[in-house]
Amino acid sequence: MHRPVVMTHVRPDADALACMFSVALAWRREDVTPKVSLPEGSLSQRLGFMFEMAAVPLAAPADFERADAFIALDTAKQSRCNVPLELKHTDWAAGRPIVNIDHHGTNTLFGQHNWVEPNASSTAELIYYLLKEAGRAINKTMASLLFAGIHTDTSGFALPNTTASSLQAASELIRLGADAADLGERLCHSQTRSLFDLLRVIYTNTKVLADGRLAYSTASYDEIIGSGCTAADIDDQVDVVRSLDGVQLAMLFTEGVPGKTRINFRGSGPVTVVDLAAKFNGGGHERAAGAVINKPLQEVVDRVLPGAIEHLNRF
Repeated sequence: MHRPVVMTHVRPDADALACMFSVALAWRREDVTPKVSLPEGSLSQRLGFMFEMAAVPLAAPADFERADAFIALDTAKQSRCNVPLELKHTDWAAGRPIVNIDHHGTNTLFGQHNWVEPNASSTAELIYYLLKEAGRAINKTMASLLFAGIHTDTSGFALPNTTASSLQAASELIRLGADAADLGERLCHSQTRSLFDLLRVIYTNTKVLADGRLAYSTASYDEIIGSGCTAADIDDQVDVVRSLDGVQLAMLFTEGVPGKTRINFRGSGPVTVVDLAAKFNGGGHERAAGAVINKPLQEVVDRVLPGAIEHLNRF
């Protein structure tokens, strides 16, 4: 493997970026030149610092043609890989091997080589242990990236997926140079004005149903663009909805592209959401999942809400 392209899912979050950048840095040698797939418009404002920190070369469509292997990280199915738009509906792998490393229980094992651990807190945790086992040096940059991935996927080590293994990995990454305080500030306490205005939309549009057990919010295309944001900036705003006391099922509907609605599902307490997301051809984790429906925002809300209430009533 001398010319691999490293990739992750569309609209990559911190875990996805951490893995992609760290793997590219770890396998870079004189005779190996990994490039990362990050098409224009993929990077959110909040996570731009991770790309600047990594300083890795980007893959152009021509690099896909020349690649001798692909490494797909934190991605449950091949159709969700974040490849250039012009390659999206092509056989971009064309028989070349795909290495698939992920922690989603809904992973379809689409690679020739698959390592999927649903009990891991994050794919960043898996990559940390992989690099350690492979004897790859983890420099300060890689340690910071991987710590950011674990931190965000555990919501600051506050979710049930926080385990002794994830805490051990985080501790060792700090010893290797990750600045926990700086990363926490960047990830949790730094908002651009446009992201702040988007949060204002989410708060204003939040509605509560089912005796306070279900809450959802929406952001239309015009509202997202009007705040100065794009589809790439939709990430953890669903936490606004989930933060309401008593809410066990939280949903965020966003129309980042006209006529295409993304749904973020979050479950709390006994309520799981991965099976609810699966009803709309989505997937994810037991209590954090998502789906995309190629319909306008309000049409999707009207379609999903009855099923969500029915789902909630099972618990």
